[in-house]
Amino acid sequence: MPVSEDDVRRALAAVPAPDGRGTLAASPALSPIVVADGRVAFAILTTPEQAPRLESLRRAAEAAVKALPGVGEVLVSLTAERAAPAARPPQSHRPAEAPLLGAGIRHMVAVASGKGGVGKSTVAANLALALARQGHAVGLLDADIFGPSAPTLFALKQKPESDGRRLKPLAAHGIRLMSIGFLVDPEVAMIWRGPMVVSALTQMIRDVEWGPLDVLVIDMPPGTGDVQLTLAQQTRLAGAVIVSTPQDLALADARRGVAMFRKVDVPILGLIENMSYFVCPHCGGRSEIFGHGGAAAEAAKLGVPMLGDIPLDPEIRATSDAGTPVVATAPDGPHARAFLDIAEALWSRLEGGALRRPPPRIVME
Repeated sequence: MPVSEDDVRRALAAVPAPDGRGTLAASPALSPIVVADGRVAFAILTTPEQAPRLESLRRAAEAAVKALPGVGEVLVSLTAERAAPAARPPQSHRPAEAPLLGAGIRHMVAVASGKGGVGKSTVAANLALALARQGHAVGLLDADIFGPSAPTLFALKQKPESDGRRLKPLAAHGIRLMSIGFLVDPEVAMIWRGPMVVSALTQMIRDVEWGPLDVLVIDMPPGTGDVQLTLAQQTRLAGAVIVSTPQDLALADARRGVAMFRKVDVPILGLIENMSYFVCPHCGGRSEIFGHGGAAAEAAKLGVPMLGDIPLDPEIRATSDAGTPVVATAPDGPHARAFLDIAEALWSRLEGGALRRPPPRIVME
């Protein structure tokens, strides 16, 4: 019989509440519980100061639920919500004492866009594969909690294995992969508040056995919200790659993405123009359906590198939908060549010192 939310609450009745008054099941610190296909996810609300002391309680809650018949995977997070502070002197976006996620990862690169629909996830997947093909140890983190794409892009339906403490990333075409889409049913809507999203994201970095990596490519959700700010503040983020299409509307959103990353001291590693042009497979004629060169002009205006452009082509779309990205299936073709050239330019930027500047420290005397 499938496990239910009531079953989970009964199991949590054996776990004490964070404040020691009653049980976790009856505590207001317990978030809504998500149950789907034998997988259970919930959060324990706390404060940043108390979170380290509640790790044993989190593990106890996880063990209690995992012991239920029919439960395959349990995701329990400590969600730290900080009250609005009183007026105080300005400080840097990431306090000096904040713990940094991503130990053992040489470079963490955010692939971002100001808006959806520009093909960012397809670019991130093929860019990760191109870096791996050039001999680097590569991971790909699908950081879009509400719209994960890695399960489709890599045709993966199995869930990650766990040793009880950490998840093992899935693997495909020589890269390591993690996504919330591997942990929850694809038909279940993730109706989570911002703090729960942030907590799930940090767990997918901290509690995954990534192993030594040269590059972790992070496929960001669109926009400039909680996920972007969390990664800027809590990880060793080497920089961001902004993906746009050529038209003015997409470039305006890309401009906002550049501004956001600069505001939190994350270097812009470069812009990529996706769907840049179309070459007719029958006559060989080139059509610039969405315009062309807008990203290059914007990069020059903003003073950031232009990493390259990628054509609009049915093969790229079809291989992505089939779970066999073009760099993996046709690595010697012209479309894969575009991604390989961009990967080479990106690696040169990473190794050439385009890393995070030290965050500013403002001292009030």
